[in-house]
Amino acid sequence: MEGLSKSDANLIVYVHPSQSKNVDKAILRELSSLLFKYSQAFDGVVLAYSVDPQDKCARILSGVHPYFGVRLRANLLIFSPKPNMLLEGKVVKITRESIHCIVLGFSSAIITDENIRNELKYKAKHGEGVYVSRYHKRHVIKVGAVIRFEVKSLDEEILHISGSLIPANAGSVHCLDEEILHISGSLIPANTGSVHWLDKYFVDAATDSNKETKTEEEMEMQEQITVGGEMLSFVNDHEIKKSKKRRRAEDQ
Repeated sequence: MEGLSKSDANLIVYVHPSQSKNVDKAILRELSSLLFKYSQAFDGVVLAYSVDPQDKCARILSGVHPYFGVRLRANLLIFSPKPNMLLEGKVVKITRESIHCIVLGFSSAIITDENIRNELKYKAKHGEGVYVSRYHKRHVIKVGAVIRFEVKSLDEEILHISGSLIPANAGSVHCLDEEILHISGSLIPANTGSVHWLDKYFVDAATDSNKETKTEEEMEMQEQITVGGEMLSFVNDHEIKKSKKRRRAEDQ
């Protein structure tokens, strides 16, 4: 899925003096406050982090409340969706006018009917709405399915995404992956077909086929040729039989 990236950042975390006895816990608490919120500084949403303090000493800041700053290096996983990126989300609701899904478990997305390509048609099955492809019957979008869609816009304040299913590579992830892994096969070779039948009869069939081949070869060897104007014929043991005309001449 697009929109995910890693970032190395040098940060300064300001810790209250009351937390000086457990600075590590205070740092983690401050970083955790960044999670699943849009940050302009990182141009995205921080999903996860790992930290490595750079200095063992902290600098005390002047003021009424003397906070102290701790320098650290953080590895951040950032979710930063942009228009035309492809995202994946789990469908939670389907209506005739729209498809609603959740991206990464926290961000909501909606695909309205004008952003759904004509190939996908709404149908009601067993009291539930689904979208079914006209060309691929197994391509079905229903509640619980994971879909891939294109980003149209993003509301950063409420982390709401507007998406599109118009691109050909958008739709149900399960069905799209199956289409990519399509295999073209052949049943021309003699050792292909029903596995049950092949395991039981293929050896016998191959033996019979060899016998028939040998018989045809023996028949082909019984060919007549002319040597010195006289007829000769080959038999199975490759001995040459003399023609009746030659035998009569030799008897005389």
